[in-house]
Amino acid sequence: MCFVAFCLFFFFSITVQAQEVRKYSNEFMNIGIGARALAMSNAQVATVNDVTSGFWNPAGMIGINHDVQFGGMHAEYFAGIAKFDYLGVAIPMENGERFLGISAIRFGVDDIPNTMELYAPDGTINYDRITSFSVADYGFLISYAQKLRTEGLNIGGSVKIIHRTAGSFATAWGFGLDFGMQYKRNNLHLGLMARDVTTTFNAWSFTFTDREKEVLAITGNEIPSNSLELTAPRLILGGAYDFAIGENFRITPELNVDITTDGKRNVPVKTNFASFDPHLGLEATYQEIIFLRAGVGNIQQATDNKGDKTTMFQPNIGIGLQIGSVGIDYAFTDIGNQSDALYSHVFSLKVGINRRPTADDSSF
Repeated sequence: MCFVAFCLFFFFSITVQAQEVRKYSNEFMNIGIGARALAMSNAQVATVNDVTSGFWNPAGMIGINHDVQFGGMHAEYFAGIAKFDYLGVAIPMENGERFLGISAIRFGVDDIPNTMELYAPDGTINYDRITSFSVADYGFLISYAQKLRTEGLNIGGSVKIIHRTAGSFATAWGFGLDFGMQYKRNNLHLGLMARDVTTTFNAWSFTFTDREKEVLAITGNEIPSNSLELTAPRLILGGAYDFAIGENFRITPELNVDITTDGKRNVPVKTNFASFDPHLGLEATYQEIIFLRAGVGNIQQATDNKGDKTTMFQPNIGIGLQIGSVGIDYAFTDIGNQSDALYSHVFSLKVGINRRPTADDSSF
């Protein structure tokens, strides 16, 4: 009954806001965190069970088997121009029946030259007048997870605070809510994640001096005004299955489907109401110590030089190593379409304190 009510509320929200949202709003929050996830093309909502669950699916925090778990990641995209950083912590409550998590994300480009004052009042060029600024997006999540009475069923949610800046010229604050569920029965994993379930908003404000407004007008640029940007809800469905090979090996494929509601996107299935973007990940492990991962996502149709349509996709690969309570993951991945951006080497780290046994002891 609760699930049905949630679905009705979700689709009511997207119906009300369908005419007001902007496509790809707050898209930095969809890049992904953790090298495990990036190597598996972000197919995570059904199996994630570590500190990164606060981002992927808060319900997954129930699978953490440490008193405290920390996570961090640093990545650089576009040949080091853009930097992406993540820090997170998850803490159990009531003997692991509930969890609290905090996550912080930054995606930014630093040291951008500001040439608006390049010309002195007398018309001469003075390079000493060039300054620099940063454009950065911040996401802060406070997450909560809880076991339900139904065995294997967990729920969770996150309060999301968005802060975006463009030097001293523009700033935005936003607020949103995420909701997640996970169900595990034997080797079967099912997951549901609803992002921006109530529609996330960003309130933008712009500040320009009279001189800066003059430069913008002379160069033919529009002077922006304060505005409200809305991010439409996104529903992610996931399923996975653990295939045991002997006593030491495990292979887990996971399929996720992102259902976006901000208009037609270049994805395999799209309608005026929603777009459906599938992505598939695979994880193979030996004794839960050594991990090999791969994924396929970003499936798009493109037109070649002859005018013929072709299907393109983005492959990703990665490895992981678990040494006691320390996990190190690596991914060779792309932030977007493989033909437009360079692949990046991404590393992430997880550290647990005071390991404790759980009913499902597959997480480190």
